[in-house]
Order: sequence, then structure tokens, then C-alpha cells
Amino acid sequence: MAPGALDGKRALIIGGGGEGIGRGITRAFAAAGSDLAVADLDRQRADDAAVEAAAAGVRAVGLAGDVRSREDVDAFVRRSAEELGSLDILVTVVGGQLAFVPAVPLHEIADDDWDLIFDLNLRYVARVVSAALGLFLEQGTGGTIVSVGSITGTAGSPMQAAYGAAKAGLASLARSVAAEYSADGIRMNVIACGPIATPVALAAGASVAPEWIPMGRSGTSDEAANAAVFLASPLSSYISGQSLVVDGGASAAGPFPHGR
Repeated sequence: MAPGALDGKRALIIGGGGEGIGRGITRAFAAAGSDLAVADLDRQRADDAAVEAAAAGVRAVGLAGDVRSREDVDAFVRRSAEELGSLDILVTVVGGQLAFVPAVPLHEIADDDWDLIFDLNLRYVARVVSAALGLFLEQGTGGTIVSVGSITGTAGSPMQAAYGAAKAGLASLARSVAAEYSADGIRMNVIACGPIATPVALAAGASVAPEWIPMGRSGTSDEAANAAVFLASPLSSYISGQSLVVDGGASAAGPFPHGR
């Protein structure tokens, strides 16, 4: 993404401290000129990512908290605006399944596991989006929201029913925001990622060259990050309520492998 695409913008990236897509987005936003608040569960990761971003010449601050806490989520938005002077962009990255619960058939999913997946992939996003909407409306200058989703939410999801349902809900949330708040200059879009070769995915046994991907490889964190910069920038000013698929052609070829 061209330098300067986000010049003068101020962004909150939730999950921007972890290696993988989150850190990739933090680096890409800094390179594009955006001031940043990097929120993460781990204080050290948040601070390290902020220091790295600041070295690119932007203002950056690290924030620590748990996305499952409404108080922490509200504080992310409030403190970002306080530290940066205002807020223009919200990015939500936290999510996933295999790092938190095993892949099992639908009839074997425990209630606690289902709730955890929804907490980490949809509920916190709804909460932080609500908080950001309130701030954007108060500021009166509009705002942009980008959420990292998955192609798992666009089709049936064997062995990942809770994850797929949560990611499908994320896409629906973006459509609702677009329908309700476009007149206020507020946009929300989703990046529907296919396989991305993150450290977490590789540790879980993911292949860097899945045979079912037409491009013959997994995507990189930088490629997902570039999509986030595009959707956050004025380059996508007439796009809202959409899911931008970043999957190397997988959803065009289909069907996805069942996982068992």
C-alpha cells in the first residue's frame, strides 16, 4: 500500500500486538502514516508494537486489556481518543478458533467452548463497534471500521460450526452498520481471510501451500494488512457493509475442504 494513504488518521487496532495479521496491520498502518493505539491482552506486546510503529515516524501508544471485558473494550476506545486527540479508524483483529478450542463436530461442542468462540470473534466486536460509533457520532467527523473475518463464515463450516457462525455474524454486523450509519459518514467492512501463514496457524499444523488454494500457497500477513489499509483509507470511500475476500481464489474455486 502506498505511503501516505492514511496520513493524518488516528487508528485503534485491537489485537495489533500479536505476531501475524495483527502486527502486520500495525506495521502497515504506521507505514501508511496513521497514528496508532495498539491494544492487546499482553502489555509487553502492545508496547513493543507501539515502539516499532513510532520508529516509522508516527505517534503510537500501547494499551492492555481483555476484549471479553466490556469495561476494557470501552476503555480502549476512550483512551485511544484521549491519547491521540481523536479517533478515525477502528480495526478489530482478535479472533480465531484452533488457538482457543479444538475442532470438533457440532454435536460435540461444549457450551463453554461455543461461548468462548463467540466472545472472541463476535461479541467483543459488537461491543467495541458500539463504543466507537458513539465516539464517531460525538466527534461528528465520521469514521471507518475494519474487522478481520474469515471465509469460514461464507460457507458451511464442518468441524468449525461456532467459528463459522461467529464470522458470518461479523459480516452481518458490518451490513447493519452500513445500513444504519452511512448517512453519518461511518463505514464498516470485513476482510474475509482464507488461509494466512501466521505463526499461530503454522503451529497448529497449517500448510504454507494448501493444494486446494488456486494460487498454490497461503496468504501472508502483509497481504491481509494491505487489504485493511485499503478498506480504512479514502481509496475505499464508497465501500461499506462489504466482505473483501482475501483467499488466493479459494472461494472462487470451492468447495472448501471439510477438515475430516
